[in-house]
Amino acid sequence: MARGRALDCFSYHGSFALHLAQRAEHVIALDSSAHALTRAEENVRRNGFTNVEFVEANAFEYLKEQERERARFETIVLDPPAFAKNRPALPAALRGYKEINLRAMRLLAPSGLLFTASCSFHLTKALFLEMLAAAAADSGRRIVLRELRGQPVDHPELLTVPETGYINGRATRSRRLDPDHRWHAAQW
Repeated sequence: MARGRALDCFSYHGSFALHLAQRAEHVIALDSSAHALTRAEENVRRNGFTNVEFVEANAFEYLKEQERERARFETIVLDPPAFAKNRPALPAALRGYKEINLRAMRLLAPSGLLFTASCSFHLTKALFLEMLAAAAADSGRRIVLRELRGQPVDHPELLTVPETGYINGRATRSRRLDPDHRWHAAQW
């Protein structure tokens, strides 16, 4: 689904960046850890990609800077580490998730794709979707939910053990107006 200019926030060792590089013209792999980016760069090199740039920065600050510069990305991936490692951390985590999603939404090009995820058990699927809706409302952009993602088959969610269901993923796309101010479905 990736295309154009892509941003992989919280890239770590570059797993999403590698997938983005297969289709996107240019990928920015962003992480606050120089060590992680060194591993990401090695992984990208081993896979033969030359369209990935590595940026060491705090994702929150980088997104703010890109917004000030009016940057645009056709594809953005947000896959942060768990912000809510326990129930008392949930209110602060929700604020953090909302901020990064809001800023990413504002950076999306028309018909841009945002894949956003959470691996915090305490952030339920319902709370994650509620936070995402609030970020979309505040973004001033028309954001459409395209796909819900959860546990992959090699990481099963046991119905009797709710703690195993901690991976949330959502694919969204921005919409744009035509000159007559009518909404059109974005090409998926």
